[in-house]
Amino acid sequence: MHQLLNYPFDSQAILKKRRAIRRELLGSKEPRIKKKIAVLGGSTTHDIVSVLELFLLDFGIEPEFYESEFGLYYEDAMFGEALGEFAPDLIFVHTSRRNITGLPAPADSPEFVSELLEAQYSRLENMWDHLLKTFRCPVIQNNFELPFYRLLGSRDAWDHRGHTNFISRLNMKLCEYACSHEDFYINDINYLSADYGLLKWTDPFYWHMYKYCLNLDAVPAFSYNLACIIKSIYGMNKKALVLDLDNTLWGGVVGDDGVDGIEIGHETPMGQVYSEFQAYLKELAGYGIILNVDSKNDEENALAGLRHPEGTLRPEDFICIKANWEPKDINFTEIAGELNILPESMVFIDDNPAERAIVTGQAPGVCAPLMDAPEHYITAIDRCGFFEASKLSKDDLSRNDMYRANARRAKLQKSFGSYEDYLLSLEMSARIRPFEQVYIPRIAQLTNKSNQFNLTTRRFTEPEMQAAMEDPEVITLYGRLTDKFGDNGVISVVMGRKDRDTLHITLWLMSCRVLKRNMEHAMLDELVKAAGAAGVRTLRGYYYRTQKNGMVRDFYKDFGFALVSSEGEDTVWELPIEGYVPKNTVIKVNAE
Repeated sequence: MHQLLNYPFDSQAILKKRRAIRRELLGSKEPRIKKKIAVLGGSTTHDIVSVLELFLLDFGIEPEFYESEFGLYYEDAMFGEALGEFAPDLIFVHTSRRNITGLPAPADSPEFVSELLEAQYSRLENMWDHLLKTFRCPVIQNNFELPFYRLLGSRDAWDHRGHTNFISRLNMKLCEYACSHEDFYINDINYLSADYGLLKWTDPFYWHMYKYCLNLDAVPAFSYNLACIIKSIYGMNKKALVLDLDNTLWGGVVGDDGVDGIEIGHETPMGQVYSEFQAYLKELAGYGIILNVDSKNDEENALAGLRHPEGTLRPEDFICIKANWEPKDINFTEIAGELNILPESMVFIDDNPAERAIVTGQAPGVCAPLMDAPEHYITAIDRCGFFEASKLSKDDLSRNDMYRANARRAKLQKSFGSYEDYLLSLEMSARIRPFEQVYIPRIAQLTNKSNQFNLTTRRFTEPEMQAAMEDPEVITLYGRLTDKFGDNGVISVVMGRKDRDTLHITLWLMSCRVLKRNMEHAMLDELVKAAGAAGVRTLRGYYYRTQKNGMVRDFYKDFGFALVSSEGEDTVWELPIEGYVPKNTVIKVNAE
């Protein structure tokens, strides 16, 4: 992460040094995915685009931009040939209160105001419908900030003629559209402007001088929020928090002060601050964020602190607890290994700047936000956008239960002398079927989140997965795994395109939380069956090397494929279907 691009932002430094930051980011060797992003503006967008590029590059996305002419967002969306030629991967519609026409007047009746509202909304709805149908890609739309003045004072919020009331009603209609349309997302500038300060955000000087709908100094905050939505759409969110204990989850040092001496609960103002922080973390865990502990402490003291009667978090709320005297970077790396996720998928939270520097120095790509004062801890995490929720699947909400079950599986494994006996003891069953409509959001999400067990690392949107499901020349499979400890959800995806009697495997991935469970064997068995039934005689697999998927470099070799060609570390493999011997011996597949 580039230091200047970390929250809290120095807006003027970013704007002043943006060219140098861009050169530095492009000069690095960090792997990035390339995306074509169309920006359709109802106001000036140049500076927004230039700063947005910095944040996206820092997140691992290399954008190519298309910008509409000033104020012609609707015309470009509905009729623009250039937009069609650009063929965007994502479209951002940058409108604001300045683009609302026909606001209520003093003599307008409630019925007439409702007609105004519907006319304003219908124009937007027609545009969104057209973009989603034509380009089959994600669309991000600003909602609307409130006016910086109130003609009716507080009555403006509830009177049918109030502009505040009108904009709030319009924003609710945007929310309803987002709830009913996949791949449509709202960039909440109504919240951003309030957070920044509405009067500063909508400074009229910038509109009348430059046709900016926001203060120039607010551009980094705006662009960062937008970048967080985009990186979430492409599966680049963080998955876990790794937390210190002393002076992070409570005030004081439990080893020195004792359990009774730490500050947590409602007896002191600072105790209330830490209680609120623990409650915030508990809420994050409810949305699938994995909580872990990395603390220099005796384990007995750490657990005693987590069992404090006034505390909100308990030991069972954490998946991994490392309370010892080992260096924190070593514990951090071990936690990543036990969770089977990349270290950079976790965020390190510690009040000690030296510990943060050690962990980020030894684990490149790991974020450790500034934790300057306990009353700012929640803001420090929240404003960084680590866990931006562009999608929320059932699997996301139950992620902590899944990892908790994985810990029980690991404990059980130690009691078996034979690994196969251990696998059989799990009583695993799998559902492996062609793509089904109900799982398309999760399947698309997996393609954007899985990095380690991903042979081609291709990324797909929901409309693209929908098209693959409907294409008779494409063979698709998803895998869902269940065992006696619980349901792991949809954890594997395979997809291939037929070319005469050969199936080209364009996608093969699996969630790392089910590694070494033989699910890949079961997926290959079912792929061979499906391919054979479709007249395929040969499977052709592709491995494209990235910095993160080295663990599957020999995947096809280990499964009996023969090497056909190689270019650098990228390889192509083939397997004849005739004579194939099923490999799965421990999972019951499609038993229902």
